[in-house]
Amino acid sequence: MTIFSKTTLMTSGALLCATIGMATSAGAEELRGWNIHVEDYPVSIAMESFAAEVADKTGGELTAKTFHNGVLGDQPDAIEQVRLGVIDFGEFSLGPMGQAIPETNVVSLPFIFKSIPDMYALMDGAAGEAIGEGMKAKGIVPLGWYDAGARSFYNSVQPINTPADVAGLKIRVMSNDLFVQMVESMDGNATPMAFGEVYQSIKTGVVDGAENNPPSYESTNHYEVAKYYSLTEHLIIPECLCMSLKTWEKLTPEQQDIVMTAGRNSANLQRELWAEREAASMQVITAGGTEVNAIADKQPFQDAMAPVYESFLADNPDLTDLVNLIRNAE
Repeated sequence: MTIFSKTTLMTSGALLCATIGMATSAGAEELRGWNIHVEDYPVSIAMESFAAEVADKTGGELTAKTFHNGVLGDQPDAIEQVRLGVIDFGEFSLGPMGQAIPETNVVSLPFIFKSIPDMYALMDGAAGEAIGEGMKAKGIVPLGWYDAGARSFYNSVQPINTPADVAGLKIRVMSNDLFVQMVESMDGNATPMAFGEVYQSIKTGVVDGAENNPPSYESTNHYEVAKYYSLTEHLIIPECLCMSLKTWEKLTPEQQDIVMTAGRNSANLQRELWAEREAASMQVITAGGTEVNAIADKQPFQDAMAPVYESFLADNPDLTDLVNLIRNAE
């Protein structure tokens, strides 16, 4: 039995216990959570584990229900709803947060993290603390940093081996000016659009491709319509299990400790599941006929990003120290 399936069973059992506790707990408050992913995704399982731990450790005083598959709205809207306290918690990419929270934009700079382990160390340490303060100032409390792997380009036209191969391609990006600049710096045509629209847009030729991690590329069946997956690994953008500051401030100090611990525990679980899911996704897409190509030399791509960094630091000089903290980490 894999870690993934073991955890699914463990989580299901914990959730059953939590549900029983909810039924017998007078005055229990149920928190509503947003998630864009399908129910068997690593993020989703980790969020259910978070909910089960919160219910268990609070004796049913707090319960949490996660609404998967983006049923509570698209990501940018959901982020705003969490800031307003309409949605209590959610799991978001830091990418779309950049429009409202400048500090989160730092991790969206192409090639800023050297590796996934490098990202873990920085986000669990000084970089995560600095970004978290910026988030709190805008009404969001980070509970745990999730792994979203490394994002790479995929399209229906051709393999990408150099920046010149991006030229002329219509590429879907998340709603963030940095991602638009990233694609445009290679003379591609960046098209922000909702994640749920990507499959049909590639199929009909509205866009030629997109960029994402292997599990997202596989689980949405984008590999069916975009057969070229090029491992540029240009973005390593952590995700965040977050709570509305408005909801957080309603909790007792003891409840806050429980929620924060549960968030960190769920992040550790999600990282384990992510590694397993990523390997499985690569097997699925290759078996499905995807042409996967590694990038022998990423330096030309990194060099092409110089204008992105220059523009970002010119607009955000107060974030220079944070950028340098991450870029210069050993």
